[in-house]
Amino acid sequence: MSLTTEARTAPHRNADDAVPPLLEVDGLAIRYRVAGGVIDGVRAASLVVGAGETVAIVGESGSGKSTTAHAILRLLPSSASIAGGSVRFRGRDLARVSEAELRGIRGREIAFVPQDPTVSLNPVQRIGTQVAEVLRIHGLADRRNARARAVAALAEAGLPDPEVRAEQYPHELSGGMRQRVLIAMAIIARPALIIADEPTSALDVTVQRQILDRIDLLKRETGTSVLLITHDLGVAADRADRIVVMSQGEVVETGTPAEVLGAPQHPYTRALIAAAPSLDDPRAVSQAVSQTGRADVAGDAEATPVLRLVDLVKEFAVPRAAGGGVARAVDGVSLELARGRTLAVVGESGSGKSTTARLALRLTDPTAGRIEFGGVDITGLRGRELREFRRNAQLVHQNPYASLNPRLTVGEIIADPLEAFRIGTRASRSARVAELLDVVALPRTAAGRKAAELSGGQRQRVAIARALAISPDLLVLDEPVSALDVSIQDQILTLLVDIQRELGPSYLFISHDLAVVRRIAHDVAVMREGRVIEQGGIDAVFTAPREAYTRALLDAIPGRGVAASH
Repeated sequence: MSLTTEARTAPHRNADDAVPPLLEVDGLAIRYRVAGGVIDGVRAASLVVGAGETVAIVGESGSGKSTTAHAILRLLPSSASIAGGSVRFRGRDLARVSEAELRGIRGREIAFVPQDPTVSLNPVQRIGTQVAEVLRIHGLADRRNARARAVAALAEAGLPDPEVRAEQYPHELSGGMRQRVLIAMAIIARPALIIADEPTSALDVTVQRQILDRIDLLKRETGTSVLLITHDLGVAADRADRIVVMSQGEVVETGTPAEVLGAPQHPYTRALIAAAPSLDDPRAVSQAVSQTGRADVAGDAEATPVLRLVDLVKEFAVPRAAGGGVARAVDGVSLELARGRTLAVVGESGSGKSTTARLALRLTDPTAGRIEFGGVDITGLRGRELREFRRNAQLVHQNPYASLNPRLTVGEIIADPLEAFRIGTRASRSARVAELLDVVALPRTAAGRKAAELSGGQRQRVAIARALAISPDLLVLDEPVSALDVSIQDQILTLLVDIQRELGPSYLFISHDLAVVRRIAHDVAVMREGRVIEQGGIDAVFTAPREAYTRALLDAIPGRGVAASH
């Protein structure tokens, strides 16, 4: 007999009442102060995490899942406050303990893995120093031992050449590598509870599996519990003992993965599952027949590609402290992107895919090779000609936290490209901003807010709106939906497909999520260690991959069973 929705929202407790849970959140209420009053961010949320248990909180961007996680360690912004309820950890109510007591708990007993490594790592400190600092702050090791244990933790987190990485600075690592540094900082003190806020959203599927396997191993060896905040239902299905679904600040359903994902009771849960991308997604653009003239041109083999990369090479100097010399991030890459089509570039973190995207946009200069845009060699463009090219090619960054100006309103951010290229009047720019907010599913009132007032997913939608503002011919999307929950991800992917069908822009789509790539791309190139090892039509590569590495990427996709259920 299926559980009722009411029963599903009740927090799970141990069968043996004599054994209290490690963490018990009961009736948590959080309010934000805004102009004109207060709003409820979380309303009467309750959940428990037992010793050695993994509990996943899933829900849309803005559902309150990250706010709940931050509240446990009282890491809320100054505009937010705990208005009610309790947060009991090992019998202590963290909502009411002193700051001094909390400092002793943070990092040592409860570790926190934030979503965004760019703003969480100190840009002027070496990686090894930052990881070792956790041990030194809590008096768990002296300087020498802390350094050795930091290198070991980096290796545990899956970073290649951990001794080298320990001597580097955050800007010298890829986004995925920086995320693994945060995970190393979380596991180094062997805490009782790890709160992980989207800890693998920036990671490719193979490294994602490695990191989650490592966390699972730590659970088994030390009894560590995990509270996992994620928008990836596949990860929740594979890794969680129980799933908590949140919507609009409330817990709407709780249960095991089989209960919540296999027999969901709440309409919101069913909608989340329906929106999740999969390798068998019937909405994939490669399975659709376009009705536009532009798509017919894109299918013509004689048409000039909008973008052609020829034997591109990019080398970087290696710091002397890390051995010196030169590292080749991109090694002889050749790609073509047809007009009105989407070429996805996939591969592990550090494979060179994001560097390739930056080269294509001329945001960095190649060491060797050639870049053509619309048949014209743009490799050596400078000044006005380079500026004109950039009017026709825009970028959506991987990281919405670092790419949006915190001093500007959302409306000013979206209108910025229009002003930079002197397009339209003030009135027409305002109208364009309102139109784009509709397109990316944000309320028009968001135009007057600052980026800091938005969730991660909402910020990324602002970044996409900004890139679309001047209707470019080429849009380079660097992990554009990795920070979004599945329902908003679905909206954005549908939006991008519709825009391409109607207006014909070309997309160079950088992603580690193969299910997302399957949904949006016509063609795919697989990169490894700076080289393209396989490329072709999306159907051919995904159904009959030639390379073992490509097969390994496909096999590592989490939650395959969940995807197949809808």
